[in-house]
Amino acid sequence: MLFKKLCCTFIFLSFLSLIFAGCSNSQTGSSESKKTTVTFWHPMTDITGEAVKEVVKAFEKKHPDIKINSVYIANQGEGQNEKLLTAIAGGNPPDVAYFDRFEIASWADQGSLTDLTELAEKDGISKEKYYPFAWDEAVYNGKLYGIPTTTDSRLLFYNKDHFRKAGLDPENPPKTIQELEDAAEKLTIKKGRRFERIGFIPWYGQGWLYTWGWAFGGEFYDPKTGKVTANHPKIVEALQWETDFAKKYDVEDIAGFTDSQGTGAMDPFISGQLSMQVSGPFSISSIEKFNPEMDYGVTPIPTPSGTNFTTWSGGWSVVIPKGAKNVEAAWEFVKFFGSEEGQKIFSKIAKDFSVIDSVNEELGYKKDPILKEFIDILPKSRHRPNISEGSLLWNELADAVENSTRGNGTPKENLDKVTDKVNKALSK
Repeated sequence: MLFKKLCCTFIFLSFLSLIFAGCSNSQTGSSESKKTTVTFWHPMTDITGEAVKEVVKAFEKKHPDIKINSVYIANQGEGQNEKLLTAIAGGNPPDVAYFDRFEIASWADQGSLTDLTELAEKDGISKEKYYPFAWDEAVYNGKLYGIPTTTDSRLLFYNKDHFRKAGLDPENPPKTIQELEDAAEKLTIKKGRRFERIGFIPWYGQGWLYTWGWAFGGEFYDPKTGKVTANHPKIVEALQWETDFAKKYDVEDIAGFTDSQGTGAMDPFISGQLSMQVSGPFSISSIEKFNPEMDYGVTPIPTPSGTNFTTWSGGWSVVIPKGAKNVEAAWEFVKFFGSEEGQKIFSKIAKDFSVIDSVNEELGYKKDPILKEFIDILPKSRHRPNISEGSLLWNELADAVENSTRGNGTPKENLDKVTDKVNKALSK
């Protein structure tokens, strides 16, 4: 009898525990169901992926009513956002996407991004907090379509050991185009048609025509007329300089040299086969990894006058695709990611430059002798034109350099073609 009572008691208590457990699970589920889930697409892995996780963690702690569903989607920017475009067209986009600022204008023109202007104004978010170029690149036709997050800049890297051996002052790098040419000549070692070492290649690395067009004082776009000005006299002058350089050193011999190079340890600057190159802060980690003993410096990109130094910058942003289901909650995440707090978390881990100067200073970037040079020039930086045909202009400029340096048309002829083609596309 006692055994039966004990069994009944055990069964009854077990039954109660199941009931309470069910209630408990129901409450938890109810709590979770009250959260708004924001789907966030991004292309970041490794260190930058870890940075995203920490930003999400910090955001969710401040906003317990919002859950971020962070999803990796392969995306390299500059025209490679097919999955996102398909999702928007299908009416099922993510709520937030990590987005190349360079593409904002073309996507906004297509009606694929949510206008954030009123949301930003309501929360007091304005251009004053950010580097001017970064904010301006996220604006199209006077409307804000993204909040900037990261950036970079471009400078001339030079090998100090090579300078010493060539009889050049390593603490006095080239400031003018003429000084750059003179240094390149002294640094170059060529036997027959083979370069053992080449001093400089204008179009190598980050030596795009944007780099030299702006250095020479040109303008690629006239916002008053809404027309591309790729054939600006100073841009023609810049391309003519590159073309003359190609003739002097034989473009085919240079191509033979560059075609045999690679990235990482095979990068010609890192391996000591190239004495100077235009690049960005993203090259520093490779130098530290593959040639940590290299004695190198960075300096502003030379100009014809040796004054009015400038650079140009790219970078990323967070946007809300058109058709997003949870715009209000998505905006909270976008706003946080672009804030000082979000920027500090992300940039500290990812080692990217923030678009907010105070964050870069707080993270100590201005104390590093190399990084400081990249940060100091950011207030003078430029961004590529905010036009719907930005990718077309980019590709056509690259072709103009290729054709001109190989003797297929003059710089003026090729840049006239670029200007006509892109302006016709803009007028459609």
